[in-house]
Amino acid sequence: MKTVEKPVRTEPYTLLRASLAMYQKAPDKLEPAELKRAQAQARNEYKLESRVLGAPEASGVIIPERELQMAYKEIRDRYEEESEFLSDLAKNRLTEETLRQALYRQCKVNAVLESVAARAPEVNEVEIGIYYHLHAEKFNRPELRDACHIFISINPDYPENTRENAEARIQEICAKLHKKPHKFAELALKHSECPTSLNGGSLGKVPRGKLYPELDAVLFNLKAGEVSEVVESEIGFHVLLCKQIHRAETISLKNATPKIRQLMKERYRRNCQRAWLANLPVAEPEGNSYGG
Repeated sequence: MKTVEKPVRTEPYTLLRASLAMYQKAPDKLEPAELKRAQAQARNEYKLESRVLGAPEASGVIIPERELQMAYKEIRDRYEEESEFLSDLAKNRLTEETLRQALYRQCKVNAVLESVAARAPEVNEVEIGIYYHLHAEKFNRPELRDACHIFISINPDYPENTRENAEARIQEICAKLHKKPHKFAELALKHSECPTSLNGGSLGKVPRGKLYPELDAVLFNLKAGEVSEVVESEIGFHVLLCKQIHRAETISLKNATPKIRQLMKERYRRNCQRAWLANLPVAEPEGNSYGG
């Protein structure tokens, strides 16, 4: 006779947290396959948290009532109505009391992991220097052009977009811009067929090689504030504006040091936590947290 396994009920708050992290949806909104994956993730997280809370480092950790209240308030303040808040708790098999208990547990796990991370070694200047030279490409910023464009397409299916008419339209726009370049955003909104028209034709800060080659060649020969002549690419006609030039630069070791220090500090902290977690004993099952 086959043994029928009893369904495993995942601890409600952990399941809710996993569901939101993985799918941005509450468990009751998940498809069966999604729910199964979220339950598996939640069980793994809960087991790991149990191991953290069973470690000697957790024995002396006490979460202040103020911290717990802040965590609870952060969730409660997402709801305008108390009834809506309580309804969502009920949907997720939670009450105000069990939510507080779950938040206390989460705060304690975070506090233990923070205390473990604090053991990470300090980052020294030699390590920072080595990182800087090994990752030199990260600290070399290419020349950037803050650019805008107005675009008219070539499409023989529309009378106004035949090659002849499209070129006549863009030439007329270009002539206006050379007289009044300050009207670029206004004319982009009115005439450009690119979605960027809603933002004054802005292409953002672009490096060499990002745009069509014809546009790239023209843009990087413009002066700041200068409007181009009409440029043709494989998709149609353009007029470019170079709003600002950001020269290429190499960030010095001195200026890069704070960012490198922070990056390496976080890496050391994570490595310290991972090594500690890997050596934790397997926790015993906790009561009915996974009971059916």
